[in-house]
Amino acid sequence: MHDQPYVLRLERPDDVGTINDLHATLFGPERFRRAAYVLREGVDPLPDLSFVAVGQDETVAASVRMTPIVIGECPALILGPLVVTPAFRGRGAGRALVRLGLAHAWAAGHEAVLLVGDLPYYAPLGFVHLGRDVITLPAPVDPDRVLVCGLRERALTGLCGEARNINARSFG
Repeated sequence: MHDQPYVLRLERPDDVGTINDLHATLFGPERFRRAAYVLREGVDPLPDLSFVAVGQDETVAASVRMTPIVIGECPALILGPLVVTPAFRGRGAGRALVRLGLAHAWAAGHEAVLLVGDLPYYAPLGFVHLGRDVITLPAPVDPDRVLVCGLRERALTGLCGEARNINARSFG
């Protein structure tokens, strides 16, 4: 059991600068070329599905957001970026934020959540790998890292195709 030196809450407008700074510091400028960022480009994350973990001094220690996308013809969400400051790694903040985000996405009626990540970390949170190239992304990505979580019964049945930014018609 982790001691919990943080509180989970919805992201607030005054958190955005800190979160953007964390993304820049931890992921660097190359993050904008990654497939997950391309999927989010020009689309605001959903405010009711954007959460932070804050320390006792109210400093943002971790953040996760969800942004609407389309997979094939199915509406979905993309989770991320998930970012945890080095001082809070290993304390459960990242997993707690993902669980909170998934619970709220389920309650809001969403069906599926996609992310690009490591299966050993995300499998205990409900994510699975559907197979290589079942879901394709708009930029190069290791197909073994394309993971999805079904929030409804049979939500992943037949889920396949091109993941797209909701503002794009096609990347092909």
